[in-house]
Amino acid sequence: MSARGAFNPFEMARAQFDRIAELIGLDEAARELLRNPMREYHFNIPVRMDDGKVKVFRGFRVQHNDARGPGKGGIRFHPQETIDTVRALSMWMTWKCAVVDIPLGGSKGGVVCDPHHLSAREQEAICRGWIRQIARNIGPVQDVPAPDVMTNPQHMLWMLDEYETLLGGHFPGQITGKPVGMGGSLGRTQATGYGVIYTLREALNELGLSPGETTASFQGFGNVAQYAIALYHELGGRTLCVSCWDHRDQTSYSFRKPGGIDLEELRSITDRFGGIDKDKAEKLGYERLPGDAWLEQDVSVLIPAALEHQIHAENVHRIRPSVKVVAEGANGPTTPEADQVLVERRIFQVPDFLANAGGVTCSYFEQVQCNTNYYWDQDEVLDKLDRKMTAAYHAVSDLARERKLPMRDAAYFVAVNRVAAACRARGWI
Repeated sequence: MSARGAFNPFEMARAQFDRIAELIGLDEAARELLRNPMREYHFNIPVRMDDGKVKVFRGFRVQHNDARGPGKGGIRFHPQETIDTVRALSMWMTWKCAVVDIPLGGSKGGVVCDPHHLSAREQEAICRGWIRQIARNIGPVQDVPAPDVMTNPQHMLWMLDEYETLLGGHFPGQITGKPVGMGGSLGRTQATGYGVIYTLREALNELGLSPGETTASFQGFGNVAQYAIALYHELGGRTLCVSCWDHRDQTSYSFRKPGGIDLEELRSITDRFGGIDKDKAEKLGYERLPGDAWLEQDVSVLIPAALEHQIHAENVHRIRPSVKVVAEGANGPTTPEADQVLVERRIFQVPDFLANAGGVTCSYFEQVQCNTNYYWDQDEVLDKLDRKMTAAYHAVSDLARERKLPMRDAAYFVAVNRVAAACRARGWI
């Protein structure tokens, strides 16, 4: 939510990988292969805007590694998108698919744009233009995009339609996160947020806490945070604070209610990008605080569910002693320096590519359903998701205890070993 400044997420992703490669004793060829993307694409997307002028948008697709299966990863629309952000996210997707043990690799895409200031027609033109530039390099058995920050099922359907028009056929497994009824899966909207809470539930159980004994503060109020809050409340937890980005002020705010927020009340005054109307929130009795105030709340659980680089060396010491768990709904929200502080303070972490893997897991379920032309009901999808996320959590947790590792290191240990083994089996290294 804050400006990223000079922070380079790809260097952070590489530093995390290098540390684990050393811990595992990975050979030099494997390190060189896995610390760089297999391939990446940069391209221009010219769009005739509503005022008649042509504007050129910059687009990307990075395919980090596909040894375990077709690439998988979302497409972001963001005004601060960079190629290094996409590179980092593609690498994290590789580890994410591996840690939950689904047969997919890691990719990511993006467009430098701000949907807040684009009409529906202009957004459709960007979607179709993105596909025209990359259609030869993606496909249902090659690389499968999905929604991410500021993209949604309608964007995915425009992209699928353009892809099918270009190739002259129906390929519903080519893109996931589509609308239900057009090849989308029931449960996909909830999946990432629910997955965060499935893993949090298991972490709290290991710590001897029930969700009903805990309170939480969330960064972000988009799709991931809203569904995570919904399930967390179902399990008995209370959310005291949430933050969001206000595109009108170009800044972020936190909203706090000591007795706990009312999720549906806040949803009723929130735009489609997760921005809460600050004036209406204050009239409803919410205290408006600075955007980073979510971090310093007197709660048991912190859930960053926005962008990368949000808990770092300059602010990690503001986390209260009451915090027992940080469950990372966002990708890369905690820098290595802050990570070390959390470990030293014995704050239990559910790392990002484990905690937020519910989205890609359900995207995999959507692929399976599309490829068989048979669709499951929502209870079946969410039950499969719960079982998959719970099994992945315990595989990591068991290794963490066995080798006396922090959870992040254990998750990397599992994921990197699985990907390296696939590369060796193929004869790449």
